[in-house]
Amino acid sequence: MNALPFASRFPRSALALAAALAIAFTVSGCAVGPRYEQPTTALPSNWKELQTAEGWLPAAPADALDRGEWWKLFNDATLDDLAGRVQVSNQNIAAAVANYSQAQALVRGERAALFPSVSLDGSGKRTGTVGGGGTSGSSPSNAFSATLGASWTPDVWGRLREAVSSAQANAQASEADLAAARLSAIGDLAINYFSLREADAEMVLLDETIQGYQRAFDITSNRYAAGIAAQTDVLQAQTQLVNAKADRVGLQRSRATYEHAIATLLGVAPADFSLPADKWTPSVPGVPTGVPSTLLQRRPDIAAAERTVASANSQIGIARAAYFPNINLTASVGSNASRVKDLFSSANSLWSLGFSVAQVVFDAGAIAANVDSAKAGYESSVARYRQTVLTAFQAVEDQLTASATLAQQEGLRREASAAADKTEQQLLNRYRAGQVSYTDVVTAQAAALSARRTLVQLQVNRQTTAIALVQAMGGGWQAGWMGGSANTQQTDPATTPRAQ
Repeated sequence: MNALPFASRFPRSALALAAALAIAFTVSGCAVGPRYEQPTTALPSNWKELQTAEGWLPAAPADALDRGEWWKLFNDATLDDLAGRVQVSNQNIAAAVANYSQAQALVRGERAALFPSVSLDGSGKRTGTVGGGGTSGSSPSNAFSATLGASWTPDVWGRLREAVSSAQANAQASEADLAAARLSAIGDLAINYFSLREADAEMVLLDETIQGYQRAFDITSNRYAAGIAAQTDVLQAQTQLVNAKADRVGLQRSRATYEHAIATLLGVAPADFSLPADKWTPSVPGVPTGVPSTLLQRRPDIAAAERTVASANSQIGIARAAYFPNINLTASVGSNASRVKDLFSSANSLWSLGFSVAQVVFDAGAIAANVDSAKAGYESSVARYRQTVLTAFQAVEDQLTASATLAQQEGLRREASAAADKTEQQLLNRYRAGQVSYTDVVTAQAAALSARRTLVQLQVNRQTTAIALVQAMGGGWQAGWMGGSANTQQTDPATTPRAQ
């Protein structure tokens, strides 16, 4: 490193510095970073499970599109209120907000390196000697100094600009992580909420079933007391009744677990939160057949993966810049005096201008290795981005398949439940008439209860699958798309469970 101070001959020195600045600005347009091009992963224009037209579109992450208040598709006022509270109080979202703020601060820090830095130094001291051997010391003297300095490293090769671009891409990825945290938190809330409501519905169903089992137990007890039924009938009826009560206790435990999970998502202690039982409407929003696959590009993880690719691309430019010399420009003006007021006297001032150049001559291939490492990191991020896209499409197709399958199953399960209810009632009537054994009644009762509970569980599975589809698509399909019927809310009117 060569430093060239200038304490005299100001015109010639100024011309030399001006020439250096001109060279720096001229060369600064020669950035060494590769031009960023978005990964070539293509997206199918439509969904296989919706059986729409074929075709492919180039990838273009669109995470800035509105994801909409998708939870309102379920028409539940309590869920709407809880979703608003989650966005304010959830601690995972709060952490993601802080991470995004940190990433933005890093961008500002990298951008600041593009500008000169100015420093001000000042000092003062008082010195003197101590007398010895009977002689007195010298009189104390004062020394003050003040220096105003500036230094600047011109971004000749684009290294600093690449660092800013990398930080900006990372900040955008952090913003996508924030959106992912919101989507995940509200999705988890909705799943736990509907699971809790399903537990409420099952408990209502079991309450009705327990009442029926109690009546059956009373009938068998009376028949046994009258000597027209065996004691085994009473014991079987009692077993059915007690098992149903035990199942209800188990549902209370499950409900409490869901309630605790909701409290945690809301950022409050479970002891400070309770959600009273309420009627459950198992409505499921329908997916319009014309929803384009481009909505998938709103997925936060896809956006974050693409921004990671952009950041990795900038790292290649940063690594390449090490091949070229670093140029640093400095300037300072200072003054020394024995009194503070003389510091500002021109006679005591000293100024300097200078520049320095540093170039690596031999590094045994270290720079080349760093460049190769950055390139490999870029290729790795591209592969991860493509895998993220493929996994996202798999998730959507899986949920579309599940939605269609569960919708068909619900109709069949509803039919099976109705048949089981009729069988149970007919066998109970025949038992009262002495035509069948109570074992037949017990079997019919068990089958009927299982069919009712299966139907209720299937209905909540349809709701949770719809939530999973929303998460897989990166948000609600009613927002960010102006085509067809997707702007209108379509609801599959599921009937109210038998218990209600």
